[in-house]
Amino acid sequence: MSKIHFIAIGANLASAAGPARGACEAAAQGLARATGLARPCRSRWYSSAPVPEADQPRFINGVVRLEGEIAPEQLLAVLQSIEQVAGRMRGVTNGPRTLDLDIVDMAGLVRAQPSPVLPHPRAHMRAFVLLPLRDVCPDWVHPVLRLGIEALIAALPAQDIYAV
Repeated sequence: MSKIHFIAIGANLASAAGPARGACEAAAQGLARATGLARPCRSRWYSSAPVPEADQPRFINGVVRLEGEIAPEQLLAVLQSIEQVAGRMRGVTNGPRTLDLDIVDMAGLVRAQPSPVLPHPRAHMRAFVLLPLRDVCPDWVHPVLRLGIEALIAALPAQDIYAV
């Protein structure tokens, strides 16, 4: 049985793929074609205000569920390659971006180092991760907190997010 992995997708700037939603769609398609990954399932897209609050455009966010045998470092390299194609420039923390891909969870793997840290250390605090994650895996349980997705969502402070 293949391991299940969850990738968060977000963008709020136009890229070579067009508006932010186009970059997110292209990223989901790129993940579906990645070597070692199969059976992609994508959430609905969501529009969310920047977290933390900032004077920048709203984000488009989603989550892709994938199956496969791949090492965390390999998956991170795949994500960074897709971001690079979209013109991702690293620099300002929480700044606007053409594309942001994060590993949320890799088959329940827990590790503090090396990079990537798993599960994603802030995923449980972000509606823009949890709501789309619920779309693709309503029975997901946080590997460290041992809380189900509904409990995590219920614990969130109000956040400006809606399905598009």
